[in-house]
Amino acid sequence: MGERERKPVDRGATTTLSFLRELLCDYHPRDFEVRLRDGSCWTPEPGQFRRFTWQVNDPTILRTAILSANEVDLGRAYIHGAFEIDGDLEAAFRLGDHLLNKKWTTKEKLRLGSWALRLPLHPEEGLGRLRGRVHSQERDQQVVAYHYDVSNEFYELWLDRAMVYSCAYFRSPTDDLDTAQAQKLDHCCRKLRLQHGDRLLDIGCGWGGLVLHAARKYGVRALGVTLSWQQQKLAQQRIEAAGLADRCEVRLVDYRALEGEGVFDKIASIGMVEHVGESHLAEYFRQVHRLLRPGGVFLNHGIGNAGNRPKAARPTFTDVYVFPDGELCPIATMLGYAEDAGFRVCDVENLREHYTMTLRHWLRRLEAHGEQARQIVCETKYRIWRLYLAGSAHYFRTGRLDLYQSLLLKSAAGESGLPLTREDWYQNSRNEYSTQPKALVED
Repeated sequence: MGERERKPVDRGATTTLSFLRELLCDYHPRDFEVRLRDGSCWTPEPGQFRRFTWQVNDPTILRTAILSANEVDLGRAYIHGAFEIDGDLEAAFRLGDHLLNKKWTTKEKLRLGSWALRLPLHPEEGLGRLRGRVHSQERDQQVVAYHYDVSNEFYELWLDRAMVYSCAYFRSPTDDLDTAQAQKLDHCCRKLRLQHGDRLLDIGCGWGGLVLHAARKYGVRALGVTLSWQQQKLAQQRIEAAGLADRCEVRLVDYRALEGEGVFDKIASIGMVEHVGESHLAEYFRQVHRLLRPGGVFLNHGIGNAGNRPKAARPTFTDVYVFPDGELCPIATMLGYAEDAGFRVCDVENLREHYTMTLRHWLRRLEAHGEQARQIVCETKYRIWRLYLAGSAHYFRTGRLDLYQSLLLKSAAGESGLPLTREDWYQNSRNEYSTQPKALVED
């Protein structure tokens, strides 16, 4: 009632709109508009502000919604243009949750399913075959190349100036992205209690944001490692341009290939552990423990499943299109492996709300540069990343995902040597350091 609709121009449009009314009869408040390619329109409920428009270009998406209840199929339909979301894409995930979680009665399935079965299936497409054993060095190289070697220019469009591709740290919701990412880098350095001359290893260092910051502000000797050749190339260029080649370096190497024992004073892993896989977490923490000197600290920063939420029964959209072989664990599982490797858990901080804000910044910036992004990576890649960023913001906001920073100590005899309180994390004074740091460690 009270709905204003344009008269459909053909029987197919009439059938589609009738089906949508049945499909969404229990969805309230309906704060979006539906449009078909012929211009037919179903306006929002009376009194509701239109948050987005669901443009249905190909009614086969309705077959997906009723028969599959699978987020990969819904995501595939979006990235191939079967439908469009014009407006707040994050808000559309509430509609997606409704479609995926709806419990159909037998009568409803028969009535709606018989209509949907007359629609053709959307063609199956994927990423192509990955070679090698899951989480082997060979396969991890392929996975990293798929995600991170898209194009440095693409990431420059929507990341901050330092190109930090992980959760920012907001002292205020009004902080801009550059400020919040600089605060995150400093927050990590303070947690590690970096001192002049410390030997720092950054595992999965991206474009070198942390090693540059730590060398410039704290006088450390920093080594970053990555499996992305595009990241390594640009990181080295940035290091040279900053005049810090004598203090830091980024190498194209798997962290598992690093040799030596106790060669680093501090180690950080920021947004990399999600790629390790639970079956390899024991190896991951043992390797870090071996590389760290006694009494050294390790900052492990990564996304985790909130609480005891079960693992997805089938691959998710992110698994298929964004982070192949990625795997998230609850924090209790993660810390259990860390303790088994010999680490003492000193501090755990959940930055979930910070990641929601970070993802919203990234999404707005990507959308603002949409035309340039399409030219760099093509329409399909742009739509994949837009959906991924919006969906991730939705999952962090609704509490399905958490972001943990865990400070782990390689226990030494006697006292830990760490301060009794967190106060030094929040001091505004900058570290003073000499211009004569230690020689860069060789692996």
